[in-house]
Amino acid sequence: MSNQQQVQIYTLAVEIPGDRLDRFVAEALPDLSRMMVKRLIETGQISVNGTLTRVAYKTRVGDKIVVQVPSPQLTEIVPEVLPLDILYEDKDIVVLNKAAGMVVHPGAGNRSGTLVNALLAHCPDLEGIGGEVRPGIVHRLDKDTSGVLVVAKHDRAIRALQAQFKQRTVRKVYVALLEGRLPQETGLIEAPIGRHPVHRKKMAVVAKGKVARTRWQIQSVYYDNENHPYTLVNIDLLTGRTHQIRVHFSWLGYPLVGDRVYGPSHPVLEISRQFLHARDLTLKHPTIEKEMTFSAPLPEDLLVVLQRLTET
Repeated sequence: MSNQQQVQIYTLAVEIPGDRLDRFVAEALPDLSRMMVKRLIETGQISVNGTLTRVAYKTRVGDKIVVQVPSPQLTEIVPEVLPLDILYEDKDIVVLNKAAGMVVHPGAGNRSGTLVNALLAHCPDLEGIGGEVRPGIVHRLDKDTSGVLVVAKHDRAIRALQAQFKQRTVRKVYVALLEGRLPQETGLIEAPIGRHPVHRKKMAVVAKGKVARTRWQIQSVYYDNENHPYTLVNIDLLTGRTHQIRVHFSWLGYPLVGDRVYGPSHPVLEISRQFLHARDLTLKHPTIEKEMTFSAPLPEDLLVVLQRLTET
């Protein structure tokens, strides 16, 4: 890996006013943590309309925000030999089936045992992205969500994949088990998502949130021994907001089975995590530009849940 210092520059436009500068940038650039954004503001690497300002600055419609992100420092993250379920790998990308329970990148309280730690051991020359220790990470899955995740091996691949995600040409298909029986076979949820007005660690459907679209189709309907219904759905994630699937279906009245944050506090089914799996990922290869689809089968812990139910 080269030690040459590099800087990535992002230009953001404000369409919905009133959000704090640090929160706006962190949500617009999900590869940056809120703490990292604050550091960038405090060190003069984020400007609004050509002027440096405070972390708590309230954004206004039409603001032009320029973010300069220095190359990451990877020395503080220790490579760890951890099991990786690799679906595909070449000189440009590696595609993984992420296990539930594994955090994608290091953060407060998670400096080891993450996917990044494992990737650094598997690919010692992996380049970083976003000014932090998140080498190659182009998109994310929640800790307790399993499934397909693509990682870039160098800057050119990162930029090409990021462009696809930004343009929403990447197709992401998830499988989820919902509490209750959906009333129709297919549907589209269009409801804006933003930070919960009271519980700031949660997301919610809010009037001034960001556009969020989730398409779903019923795969199967199940019942338990008490005749409680459950709906297994295939989900096309048309936008990529934080916790989008979990928030949308909870808002619709059909929370994900096992979701302790957005679902019932005392779920009927026994499950250690939310029933959510990223099954398919379709994208253009960043170098050869060939469309490729990667798939990961439903993991054993979720199959066991379905085996305890009766399919109709």
